[in-house]
Amino acid sequence: SQQMKDVIDRIRRIAPTDATVLITGESGTGKEVAARTLHALSDRAEKPFVPVNCAAISPDRIAEELFGVVDANNRRKDGLFLYADGGTLFLDEIAQLPNQVQATLLRVVEDRKIRPSGSEREIPLNLRFLFATNAKLDEAVAKGSFRADLYHRINVVNIQMPTLQQRTGDIAERAAMFMGQIAKSLGLPP
Repeated sequence: SQQMKDVIDRIRRIAPTDATVLITGESGTGKEVAARTLHALSDRAEKPFVPVNCAAISPDRIAEELFGVVDANNRRKDGLFLYADGGTLFLDEIAQLPNQVQATLLRVVEDRKIRPSGSEREIPLNLRFLFATNAKLDEAVAKGSFRADLYHRINVVNIQMPTLQQRTGDIAERAAMFMGQIAKSLGLPP
């Protein structure tokens, strides 16, 4: 469909840059596929692509999972930010981040440095940030459940993924693709 051609064209134009991208759209519209494509077409394609579903990590552990921790014996357990260093970090369901983690994330996005919990030193990062949500972040900002400064920092480039309802011409092609995948996994002809 023309809507998807426009999205693909935008992804191709943005991919070579290090611009921070916010991918929005309803569940099932292909936000992670768009993020993976941005990474694959970038100069970071040979480096890690680290997807993180912010809604799947408990609020009391997400800061440690993302930023890492230094224990009492001065041993560092790297977080996902360091695992993605050199590549791309994709934070999906960004609207689900607790407020305190939003504040820390804002600083990391601005400075490209992290300080693991318990550490005295910051560690520089070289990574690209991609974010996604099915929530209306502008409404969350208005309600006070999402930080306005973080929203403006992550919404540098926005890619709005169209729904299948908006691109009905793609239904037959998508159905054939899924039928082929299912048939192959079952060992049956389509």
